[in-house]
Amino acid sequence: MQTLPNPNGMPEALEGVRVLDCSQILAGPFCSMLLADMGADVIKIEKPNGGDDTRRMGPPFIDTESAAFLAMNRNKRSMVLNFKEPAGVEAMKKLVKDADIIIENYRTGVMERLGLGYEDLKAINPGIIYCSVSGFGRTGPYAKRGGYDLIAQAMSGIMSFTGVPDTPPVKAGVPIADMNAGMFSVYGILTAYINKLKTGKGQYLEVSLLEAALAYTVWESAGYFATGEVAGPLGSSHRNSAPYQGLKTSDGYVVVGAPNQPNWERLANAFGCEDLIAREEYKDNAGRLTNRAKLESELEEKTTLKTTDEWLEILEAAGVPAGPILNMEQIWADPQIQDRGMEAVLEHPTAGTTKNIGTAVKLYDTPGRITEPAPLLGQHTREVLLDAGYSEEDIAALVESGAAVTNDI
Repeated sequence: MQTLPNPNGMPEALEGVRVLDCSQILAGPFCSMLLADMGADVIKIEKPNGGDDTRRMGPPFIDTESAAFLAMNRNKRSMVLNFKEPAGVEAMKKLVKDADIIIENYRTGVMERLGLGYEDLKAINPGIIYCSVSGFGRTGPYAKRGGYDLIAQAMSGIMSFTGVPDTPPVKAGVPIADMNAGMFSVYGILTAYINKLKTGKGQYLEVSLLEAALAYTVWESAGYFATGEVAGPLGSSHRNSAPYQGLKTSDGYVVVGAPNQPNWERLANAFGCEDLIAREEYKDNAGRLTNRAKLESELEEKTTLKTTDEWLEILEAAGVPAGPILNMEQIWADPQIQDRGMEAVLEHPTAGTTKNIGTAVKLYDTPGRITEPAPLLGQHTREVLLDAGYSEEDIAALVESGAAVTNDI
């Protein structure tokens, strides 16, 4: 089995694990990227005539490459198989024999019609772990609907309480349903893999964008279950703690966290609002929540007298958790981010030098690695097929029939 090199010479947690990723856009590719970062050999199986739709998402493009695609498909190999051709389906089945994990996000029923559903592939490899990602789940009245992040954010309730009061609905600034579905997929896959190590049995699992988004409504759902009250938008404020929000300064905002009594008292003292501590309406978190708007107004009488940087220095000295609101330029120049190795630099064959987000999980004995840029479409078709036992003549026949596409560099 060919795998990507490990330049650090350190062991990788998922070394030797092979993933066949038949997904595209974001949730599935994010899942397989996280697995690849930890050493899994991820083979990205793309459709002919353009591959993953993300390859065409832009601008921005770097040379001819979509920046979005480059961000989500590092550390992977790309091959092109045409599942509309019997030989393409047969090639997939050959690859399954030596695979550990399959990820797919076709509409409900498509993989089964192709002969590539879980039961079909389980017959070839009983230990296979098969993960399906969909908009609404593989059962239920919405099972055959297509789904996207925006729809999941809307239907999960997230858009109903994102933003500030008395404004139109707002989605989260990042594709939280897609990303969380990818993260839940990793969680499910690794849980199934641990079970396989104990029992020898693979299994089927599925994740939906709607449920992945709904799972993040922890505070809002808890409040509804307890009281029947429907949550609305609160701006930067917290649902259950106050003050825990952004406050105006003379030149912007400072965000502060005082979710418990000691932090509240330190914050009030740092702001020069000592008198608020003894006030009956602010004596505990429940009171501060009930009177949040008034509390915010009173605190901002003080916070608007100094700059954000001045308050950050004062609050740090007082031991109060606080921070600035940074944009993309500012966060990527931040010394903490630079020190933690969160900026990865890669060399792409056509895009040249590119940057990517580093690994957010730091394993000290088996660290993740980002060594390979996102692949060109079909860049590894030939080597993957050779590894699976196809001869050069066999590969030529697959290409001639349209069942596979090669792009050797």
